[in-house]
Amino acid sequence: MTILDIQGVSKSFGGIKALSNVSFTVDEGSIFGLMGANGAGKTTLFGVIAGQIKPNTGSVAFRKQVITGKRPDQICRIGISRTFQIVRPFAGISVLDNVIVSALYGAAANNTHAEAREAGLAALEAVGLADAASQMAGELTLSGQKRLEIARALATGAELVLLDEVMAGLTPTEIERMVETLSELRHSRNLTFMLVEHVMGALMQLSDRILALDHGVPIAIGTPTEIAENEEVLKVYFG
Repeated sequence: MTILDIQGVSKSFGGIKALSNVSFTVDEGSIFGLMGANGAGKTTLFGVIAGQIKPNTGSVAFRKQVITGKRPDQICRIGISRTFQIVRPFAGISVLDNVIVSALYGAAANNTHAEAREAGLAALEAVGLADAASQMAGELTLSGQKRLEIARALATGAELVLLDEVMAGLTPTEIERMVETLSELRHSRNLTFMLVEHVMGALMQLSDRILALDHGVPIAIGTPTEIAENEEVLKVYFG
């Protein structure tokens, strides 16, 4: 079943075309990868889906409901959440309080504080941060802060989570653990992920389908094997 339907999305910033007629669908319960060099339009596309950026043309539908033009808070409460390339936790409060804020803000925004705390603890457990619940968020390692970003997204009650380079800056061992965590979350919580990632091994391992972008233009879509063998993708990446 299709959970996300993107049709004809284009976005320009002045004379720069960041996205050009992008169309694709994402199946519920899948991991959908976005591939492209810096400036390819991946993060802009995330911004369009999450409501931070309004497209010039095209539409975004979540579970057949058109969400184009809705505010980020409205889209979050519908069931879409995202992480960001640069982690910015509320450094001066605890890890648990960080996720409680998300639980109170997101899809289950009518939660009581006790319910939000329960949702926050469950999210921390899911990403392996339960033991750090009382720690100040600013004291976490980079890997811990990346996991906190994911926990905050989960705590909103999201069904679709947009992950923007959650493995950037991690060691090979940390990347391996993150891959395991995302695979587990997908199945244990029946989540759908969209994944922007420059760690190509992880992107290929996790994704069911991948869309390759080049300066905002879709150049290929398919399974990891199909993308790896696509002549246009090879030309853009390797010349």
